[in-house]
Amino acid sequence: MNLHVISTGRQSPAELCPRAAAIEPWVDYLHLREKQWSARETADTIETLDSLGFPKEKLVINDRVDVAAAKGVPHVQLAGHSLSVQDVKRAFPSLHVSCSVHSAEEAAAAEAEGADAVLFGHVFETDSKPGLPGRGLGALKTVTGAVSLPVIAIGGLTPENAARLKHYGASGAAVLSGVLLAENVEEAVRRYRYHLERR
Repeated sequence: MNLHVISTGRQSPAELCPRAAAIEPWVDYLHLREKQWSARETADTIETLDSLGFPKEKLVINDRVDVAAAKGVPHVQLAGHSLSVQDVKRAFPSLHVSCSVHSAEEAAAAEAEGADAVLFGHVFETDSKPGLPGRGLGALKTVTGAVSLPVIAIGGLTPENAARLKHYGASGAAVLSGVLLAENVEEAVRRYRYHLERR
């Protein structure tokens, strides 16, 4: 089970980078999902993380395919408003492309377009989507059964419920505030890693 940590949109680069560097040994991927940042801010953050020893191979850039390609980051995450998977693969065939989906039908369509992975959610109720019930573990199982590519689950994940995801076919868990906004980021990320690796 891979552990993906996603930036929260609530921290400046100066706040985010040292926290990201501190958790690097325990995470498989760090997503830079900062809708308010300019391309330059994203590029500068990549350079800062690199200087702190965070490998580019473990970075995922949300939406900004141009920045990822320019800075040698091999992974991108596409949202609904992003370029299509086909367009990205055609222009940047070496990029690993994941995209956000909310149903088995969307996951199957992404796979048909050539996506390398999908991010599915939100699985559990989350404060970031108030008033919207989670789609549930049953929906996750339907998605993982509809595609052959890796499915990363997101939404309302605690260390304890994240451990359940593998039994429903997920290849990984994606966490935002549960790690990066924690008082002790290293303790928080170790708890997620411990539960994800439990049999």
